Amino acid sequence: MIFRRALLREFGNLALAVFATLFAITLTTQLIRLLGQAAIGKVLSEGVVALLGFSALNYLPVLLSLTLFITVLMTLSRSYRESEMVIWFGSGLSLLAWIRPVLLFAAPLVALVAVLSLFLSPWAIGRAEEYRRQMNLQDDVSRVAPGVFREAGSADRVFFVEEIAGDQTNVQNVFIAQMRQGRLGITVSRRGYRESAENGDRFVVLLDGRRYEGVPGDLDFKVMDFQRYAMRVETREAQAEEASTKAMSTFGLLQARSNPHLAELLWRIGLPIAAFVLALLAIPLSFVNPRASRSVNLLFALFTYMVYANLLSIVQAWVSQGRLGFNTGWWVVHAGMLGVLALLFYRRLRVGPLFGRR
Repeated sequence: MIFRRALLREFGNLALAVFATLFAITLTTQLIRLLGQAAIGKVLSEGVVALLGFSALNYLPVLLSLTLFITVLMTLSRSYRESEMVIWFGSGLSLLAWIRPVLLFAAPLVALVAVLSLFLSPWAIGRAEEYRRQMNLQDDVSRVAPGVFREAGSADRVFFVEEIAGDQTNVQNVFIAQMRQGRLGITVSRRGYRESAENGDRFVVLLDGRRYEGVPGDLDFKVMDFQRYAMRVETREAQAEEASTKAMSTFGLLQARSNPHLAELLWRIGLPIAAFVLALLAIPLSFVNPRASRSVNLLFALFTYMVYANLLSIVQAWVSQGRLGFNTGWWVVHAGMLGVLALLFYRRLRVGPLFGRR
């Protein structure tokens, strides 16, 4: 009993460190991606934090599964390296005795992965998609990023703003290129601001600027100076869009029953099952001979995880394409990995306390 409590404590401490590392790496990569999109105006800067939170919630099931696998693997590998397994085997206990404490540690994490995969992650994806749609409905001036050329939604106008000042409604050093009836018009202004009319129309008002129309050298080329020039900004209308398959609830997937929906359901069901199988796979994969290289078995464990994850993705694609039935696809990969697990346990159980064959 004392040994089990100590082992669970070690599992917990290591799991926190592993999860914190994986979570920090994931957040950093997603933050860099979102900041890059914000820099070119695809995402509003004020939406980066919200989208980062939704993205983190979406990745949690995979991160927790990987955390569980690495934690059990590293803990048992340490026992092999420090010859604790020699004492374990010498006391008459087999490798199978590790299954119970590993399952006690894994059960809450597997349950959490199931809740996240089946319910919370689809909700986070749906909220992220809705948030992006709301941002896309904002007018073109609201989406302009300083120092970046931004095309309007109607694709007939290009904005450039050097600086946004004050309460985000005042702009400085504005450049606008617009095609109207086949003629190119270029407007430059030192400053400007947004204005709303009583009927709800929105305008960008430019002050102290100049407008060029036509091609330089042609007879109809015009140059006009202005003190105030108002340009109407089109507001995008909301369009009814269906939620993507990834954003649908699990109950909705069960009702739809099409191949793409069943493929997504297969993936959601597969994540907690894979977490459970990976926790058990880490027990025989953790074997390390103290007199041999430590990295060979760890590389094999990493290879096993990559094969498992890729097989799940392949089967999901086959179910989506109709090449494999859902009734077979949801269990076939896990059954194969359980066969590998049985084979690895059989091989490890034939290893004696001094790492020689019985």
